[in-house]
Amino acid sequence: MEKRHIITVLVLHKPSVLQRISGLFARRWFNISSITVGITENPDIARMTIVVKGDDTHLEQVLKQLNKLVEVVKVKDLKHNNYVERELCIVKIHAPTESGKSQITQYANIFRGSIVDLSAETITVEITGDESKINAFLDLVRPLGIKEVARTGLTALMRGSKILKSNKK
Repeated sequence: MEKRHIITVLVLHKPSVLQRISGLFARRWFNISSITVGITENPDIARMTIVVKGDDTHLEQVLKQLNKLVEVVKVKDLKHNNYVERELCIVKIHAPTESGKSQITQYANIFRGSIVDLSAETITVEITGDESKINAFLDLVRPLGIKEVARTGLTALMRGSKILKSNKK
């Protein structure tokens, strides 16, 4: 049975590591829903957050393969942990009238979004949150006319004092 999995991977911050990891998922026929990468508190280590859908058996094989890669420092499937997840979405919405602009501004306020650009014909809104919040906002403004959407993909950290830490300094 396919499930959504959020995997956090600490890797060496070097060229081609992303390619090796995404290639590993591709060889195992896992479609990556989103992948984010960024540097950590240690400049030699990067954190990847990978969202995939698949069954537990196949995912376990992928996690074992990930752990074998030299560039991988730590791997954690967040399914057994409480975690905080966020995604950034920037959406440009058709708004040629003042009433349309007013309506979009109200929606942005309700969803705690920010107006980041305004033109005679469009409003661009930045919104952060979990996937369902962003999808709900997009569903709300879709009838007004979405011109363009950019989403970062999900990133996540475990809640509380639990950390995924490398032993490398």
